[in-house]
Order: sequence, then C-alpha cells, then structure tokens
Amino acid sequence: MWFKNLRVYRLTKEFALTAEKLNELLEPDTFVPCGSQDAARYGWVPPLGRHGSELVHTANGYLMVCAKKQEKVIPAAVVNEKVEEMALALSEKEARQVGRKERQNLKDEVLLEMRPKAFARSRLQYAYIAPKDGWVVVDASSASAAEELLENLREAISSLAVVPLAAKNLPQQTMTHWLTAPEAPAQFEFGHECELRDPKDSGSVIRCKNQDLCAEEIHNHLVAGLQVHKLGLVWRGGIEFVVDDQLSLKRIKFGDELIEKADSADSENFAQRFDADFAVMTLELSALLSDLLAAFGGANTESASVEEIVARASRAEAEQVAGEVDEVVF
Repeated sequence: MWFKNLRVYRLTKEFALTAEKLNELLEPDTFVPCGSQDAARYGWVPPLGRHGSELVHTANGYLMVCAKKQEKVIPAAVVNEKVEEMALALSEKEARQVGRKERQNLKDEVLLEMRPKAFARSRLQYAYIAPKDGWVVVDASSASAAEELLENLREAISSLAVVPLAAKNLPQQTMTHWLTAPEAPAQFEFGHECELRDPKDSGSVIRCKNQDLCAEEIHNHLVAGLQVHKLGLVWRGGIEFVVDDQLSLKRIKFGDELIEKADSADSENFAQRFDADFAVMTLELSALLSDLLAAFGGANTESASVEEIVARASRAEAEQVAGEVDEVVF
C-alpha cells in the first residue's frame, strides 16, 4: 500500500464530503469486470481489497480511494498480420487496392472477433484526499493515469476542483541552484540521481544514476548551462525519492524506521495493519510535501493555465507512447 509515486493536486475549494457520503457517491460506479466485447472497464473497489467492503478508507482525516481498470490486451502484431491477410485476399478477389479507411474497417472486424478471447489486464490505482492539507495525492507515475482517476472521481461526486500542485519558484531553476552551490535545502540531502537538460536543445539530455551529485563532472555541466529537471533527494534521512520539474515524486523508498514504526502498532489482522501503514504514510508524506514546497518557495496558489495543463498532459502521453513496445490495448 505504500505509495511509490506521487502526483499531487491542490484543492481550490474546500472538500466537505464525509467518508460515508463519499462512499455512497462512489457505489454506483463500483468496478464491474469486462464483458466479452468490452475494450475496458473502470470502477471503484475497496482499498482493503478482499479484506474490506467500504470504498473509502479513512485515518486521521485522510480519505483513501482505489480505482480498478481492466483492459483487453491484444498483441499489435497479431492484429496487423490478420488485417494484412484479409486485405490481400480482398485485393486479389476484386483486383483493386484496399484503401486506408477500408483497412480500418477490417481492423475493427478483427478486434471484434478477437476481443472475447483476449486476456484482460487489470491494475489498481490508489489515491487519497487530504482536506486539511488541501491536496489530493495520487499514486501514479504518469499525469495521464492520475488525470483519469481524478476525472472518474469528479464524475462520481459531481465536482472536484483541483489543479496540479505548483510552486512559486521554477523547479528546474531552483534545483539547478541547489546542485550548483552545491547545497541541499533544509531537511533534505542529495540522493544519487539527476537528469540534466539543455534549455536551448530539448533533445540534449544527461542522466546520472548511482553518482555523487556533487562531483566535478556534474558541476561542469551545470556551469556550461545545463539545468536540472530531475533530482534525487533524501528527506530527513527517512524517505528517498526523485522530484521532477512538475513537482511529481517518483521511485519513493520509505526507510526501515518508518516501516518498523507502522509494524510496531498493535495490529491483529490485515485491516489493522493497513490502517497503521496508511496512518504513518500520510502523516510522513504531509510533512515531506510541506518541506518540499517550502524549499521551492512555497505553493503557487494561482490556478494553472490551460496551456500548462495541456503541456503536462502532452508530455505524459509522449512518455506513455514511448513505453509501449509489443502490445496494444483496445
């Protein structure tokens, strides 16, 4: 249950729903598995899984929800091969070329035929609402996955006024200043990972892993004009992570002391252990995010522009497409 990635959104209006009311509003959209011709299904499931029945889990005023997405996965190569066979047969039969639109129709026929027998792939997406902090925190590595959960949550409760968390100071300039000094902000230490980019050439990227970030080689790149877009940090010696220029956190590792702190709670069953983990995690992340925002000059409470949100979504889609190799989801 410990979150591995964070996408944080700022509530622009007070979140006044109780756990009971939120649970009631989510119930009509409870997850239902894909039918034979469904390409995908999305719905809400208990955060406790088979150990619970409520769609909302609460601790210390934090409200956790869990979405489940199931998709039919069909290898792209199989689809393309079948379409080519059908197009070739049609071309030979009618002595003509098969156009693009007709090929798309053939593809739709192939998918309709294959979908009932396709494997279904499922994934869980956790998030929690922190009314007292004014945040919604999603465990997602991409903006598109986080936005999908937020959109479904917004539809379920009719309104959810949030914008991506932003800082007063530009993250890439601030992180570049830290590493050039080199001096980490209060409560933080440098980790062993960073990504440097040339502001004049978006294709010029240097990625460093398992490196001393204060080394002369990295300092020389910064002096030459490269900027830090991702930076490994360690917070109070207990949580390691990588923060990027969108203030999203990735590859979060909670220290042994925090894990032991949760394990030391008097837990007799899975539900109690889950509750202890959730309570410790949310309290620590609340303090971490507060310190991180302070390091970046505080939160920017002005709503993000449409252009900024679209740009973030476009970058996320590009990342997602780059990660797809040999299968497609329909």
